[in-house]
Amino acid sequence: MDAATWTFVILGVAVVAFVSGKIPLGIVAIGVSLSLWATGILSLNQALAGFGDPTVIFIATLFVVSEALDATGVTAWIGNQVVSRAGRGRARLTVIVCLMVAVLSAFISINGAVAALLPVVVVVAMRAGLAPSKLLIPLAFAASAGSLLTLTGTPVNIVVSEAAAGAGAREFSFFEFALAGLPLVVLTTLVVALLGGRLLPDRAAEHFGGAPDASDYAHALRSSYRVDDATGALFTSKEGVAEVLVAPRSTLIGRTASAGMTTRDENLVILAVRRDDDATPAAGPLVLRAGDAVLVRGPWAALTSYVDSPDVIAVTPPQALQRAVPLGRGAKRALVVLGVMVLLLATGVVPPAVAGLLAVSALVLMRVVTVPQAYRAVSWTTVVLIAGMVPLSAAFTSSGAADIVAGGVIAAIGDHSPYLALLVLCVITMVFGQFISNVATVLVVVPIALAVAGGMGLSPLPFMMALTVAGAAAFLTPVATPANLMVMQPAGYRFGDYWKLGVPLMLVFLAVAVLYVPLIWPF
Repeated sequence: MDAATWTFVILGVAVVAFVSGKIPLGIVAIGVSLSLWATGILSLNQALAGFGDPTVIFIATLFVVSEALDATGVTAWIGNQVVSRAGRGRARLTVIVCLMVAVLSAFISINGAVAALLPVVVVVAMRAGLAPSKLLIPLAFAASAGSLLTLTGTPVNIVVSEAAAGAGAREFSFFEFALAGLPLVVLTTLVVALLGGRLLPDRAAEHFGGAPDASDYAHALRSSYRVDDATGALFTSKEGVAEVLVAPRSTLIGRTASAGMTTRDENLVILAVRRDDDATPAAGPLVLRAGDAVLVRGPWAALTSYVDSPDVIAVTPPQALQRAVPLGRGAKRALVVLGVMVLLLATGVVPPAVAGLLAVSALVLMRVVTVPQAYRAVSWTTVVLIAGMVPLSAAFTSSGAADIVAGGVIAAIGDHSPYLALLVLCVITMVFGQFISNVATVLVVVPIALAVAGGMGLSPLPFMMALTVAGAAAFLTPVATPANLMVMQPAGYRFGDYWKLGVPLMLVFLAVAVLYVPLIWPF
């Protein structure tokens, strides 16, 4: 077989593997790269070039920036603003939730924004007497719309921007995406607010094990451990509390503990001790045994070290509670770094990858995040997926496969209707995007779109912007995006719940991509 045929075969096998869900996404992506080398389509350096691609590196840095905002309580502060201003009406709640997650997803990842606000929205819904199922699909859908507000909103934006520049046009500026994204955020908010009441299920949710709200958790601890207000705030930016159980075979078994004592190594203050078979905390010293509960307070770093000991089992990890403290330790530094990074990206003083690497370095040196924390923050599945699929996009161009598809599209619709060509490409992107990663989909469609634009003598800019709009319209299935899947269990959604609201919203995105985008970025 020739190179183009092999490219189509590799793409077909990859799509089947993606849709089946039986093979990890990263393994599929690596398999694509190795297959392109094994079939002789690309050299080894070309097949593995995606792992050193500046775009991939920049995307990896965004995960660390997102972690810094989450870990320092910036996202918790945003969540609290929702709670305090939400009220009780479903439509009003929907509008506020959509706008908040849209703004947040413009600067951190879609998944990070949804994960940060998910427990908040569940709490808001319950306080308002609503089923979380009325708000969580709007949360996921609005996050996708919000990702179109800035260059860093989603990896797809970065991919199409680099592709436009590589095709001889120019890169999109940092806030240029908002010309399409802002109308989409408004339209998405209106659609889900007006239609969500009828099209979303009113269903009891399954148990959601997210991190508790810090203030609610503090009240619960005071009540269950009989801790009075004289002890001061249980959660601050510098200190917190940890509820632990004495582990089986712990070295603490047999030791005496009581309120006011301190732990031996971390110097944490014991606020209360309680036996598992007694709801009342011990009034005096208690000889510890396995299963006893101990409430300790101290600096966050010491609490983290304490619960990592095999002697105790944390009821709720301190890291999760620290994230729930609004504007906690390091929040100002994280916001400053974010502001500088956005400024560098908006002005174009340095390439995006350099801006991202500088931001990560600053966050580590300023002790906002630790080195291990930074490595853990990166979604390596996403990084490997993009790095492995980048060579396939290159292979589509070098093998002539993109020209074959583009020629077929032009032959079918003629070369006199750029709108029809844009419509066909966007529909293809939307269909594939319901079952496989929108990043992988766009990486495959980009060279085809560029070939169509070149064959018709048109600017690549409207085609690239339309693809990122179409790529964001992954609304029909829970597997279309991680954010869709993330809200499924907490809301008790079923597979068929997504398309009811997703279809009208997809039509809105399609109309914007095909009819509105060319008005801003002419053919």
